[in-house]
Amino acid sequence: MANPPVTPIRQQYLDIKRQYPDAILFFRLGDFYETFDADAHLVAEHLDIVLTSRNVAKGQRIPMAGVPHHAAEGYIARLIAEGFKVAICEQVGDTPAGGLMPRQVVRVVTPGTVLEAGMLPDKRNNYLLAIAIHGEAVGVAYIDVSTGGLHTTQFVDRDGQSLIRELDRLAPAEIIISDLGDPCYEQGQAHTATAQKRYPQLAGISAAITLYDGWRFEYGNARQALLNQFHVHTLAGYGCEDLPQATCAAGVLVQYLTEHASSALSQLDALSTYSTESFMALDVATRRNLELVESLRDRTLQGSLLWVLDQTLTPMGGRLLRQRIQQPLLDRPSLERRLAAVEACFRCARPCTGWGIWRGSPTAWLRALPHPEICWVCVEPWSALLWQERG
Repeated sequence: MANPPVTPIRQQYLDIKRQYPDAILFFRLGDFYETFDADAHLVAEHLDIVLTSRNVAKGQRIPMAGVPHHAAEGYIARLIAEGFKVAICEQVGDTPAGGLMPRQVVRVVTPGTVLEAGMLPDKRNNYLLAIAIHGEAVGVAYIDVSTGGLHTTQFVDRDGQSLIRELDRLAPAEIIISDLGDPCYEQGQAHTATAQKRYPQLAGISAAITLYDGWRFEYGNARQALLNQFHVHTLAGYGCEDLPQATCAAGVLVQYLTEHASSALSQLDALSTYSTESFMALDVATRRNLELVESLRDRTLQGSLLWVLDQTLTPMGGRLLRQRIQQPLLDRPSLERRLAAVEACFRCARPCTGWGIWRGSPTAWLRALPHPEICWVCVEPWSALLWQERG
């Protein structure tokens, strides 16, 4: 028996939902974002809101659950915290087409593509990370879309522990890995569980894991995505031309952001290639026992080394301090340059006279600066001079 014809708006919803099978579709209707079918059941369960229904055809009603558009950010944050993706579908244009207002997905919010300040942790990076594996060669690339900066590396992982150490250090919000040609349309924690079954080495990872189109991990596709993003003909200047897995991982991130958070690509104009051998390798157990960024007792910040040291005034400073604690340098010149920069903060007399900043507490400088990033403009020339003095 043929299914009864559905309303035009129902058909519009189905057409859009078909494009985002692994995301909860927030479909804008008036002052609400509505969800339907299985999405409605998930939203009602995880957000503790009322599940209702809507008539879409003669004698046919479907589950429905909605949230006010002005309060959507808080609801989306709760879904993201549980590993779900949310596709936000808005009405576009003011002219109806065939009696129906046109709608399209304007953004897909995932755990690693959050841009809203209210949904981000205050003093830690919200990393989106991609993994490319070929035999024992592993490529890892990561980016914080709220601050920019794409980083990539490649290493040999014979025992499976090198990758785990790097993931533990970075603590990403979301990991992207190949679906090996077998798409997964489950949502939230169920999607992550499927990914962990396919990649048992990731079983102990707490981040949301996304199985992404396998063809996007092919070297040619990934490399071309990077060339297009940076408007170059070679990646030699970025240090990864001869690192195929590092290139694949970085290229996958660019492709993923193009699909889910294209606005983040506008500030992405640089790629840095690093080596895991340039800093001290600490295994998971050692990091835990040293209580670098969380305590052993309850896995919270209080009682950790970071908790003791963190006197930063800005989120940017807090993120930098966390990075440096978790990535101890092994290169002496790099260590000396870092110390010179710190010393410069205490030796320069009037680094920014235009703002009336005089000798005194560095915290006073930070409070007076119009933007914390400008602080480095003041410090860098002095640290360079100190570095020359130490010769």
